[in-house]
Amino acid sequence: MRYRIPDLAAGTWHTAEIEVEKSRFLTWLCHAPNTADFHALLQEARTAHPNASHHCTALIAGPPGEQTHIGFSDDGEPGGTAGRPMFQALQGSHIGEIGCVVIRYFGGTKLGTGGLARAYAQSVNAGIETLPTREVVERDNYQLRISFAHEAVARAWCDEQKVPVQQAEYDSVGVCLTIGWPRDENLNLATLENRLKTALDIQKVTL
Repeated sequence: MRYRIPDLAAGTWHTAEIEVEKSRFLTWLCHAPNTADFHALLQEARTAHPNASHHCTALIAGPPGEQTHIGFSDDGEPGGTAGRPMFQALQGSHIGEIGCVVIRYFGGTKLGTGGLARAYAQSVNAGIETLPTREVVERDNYQLRISFAHEAVARAWCDEQKVPVQQAEYDSVGVCLTIGWPRDENLNLATLENRLKTALDIQKVTL
């Protein structure tokens, strides 16, 4: 599986701001591979904006479609008008490992339930539009056993295929390379076997 995640360093966030009927909506987005990173963002937002009317949240701490490590909160807004629209905006972006806080400063004009839902979704989308992202490729590990003489050729082939060599273990008879093969691609070593003029001994690593 391949998907995008926020290209942000740990402890940093991406921001955006919109105004609707004089209410300010400040969006903070972070890379959230786990819930702890998201809670750190929320605490930072509350510390930086203690006088805000609301700190509403949405979280997908996993790949797009994640069903377990997810969540959202209206933080005092009418039920279903903030957290859920924010979460749906995150889902619609197909970005994984992402956490969001929208900080609202009430401007004096009530927006109604429909207006609130639109404003919170719009706020998240404004942040996503300019959010830097990078691609993640889910991989399965395989152990490839080869002779010492074949190691350089095998490593060069892995570089060409953009397959990382996770580990190399040496013993008296050769080398065992642990490679990370993309999960969404069939394992095909035919070109490497043709170069080496030999069949390869490979097995999937089970954890």
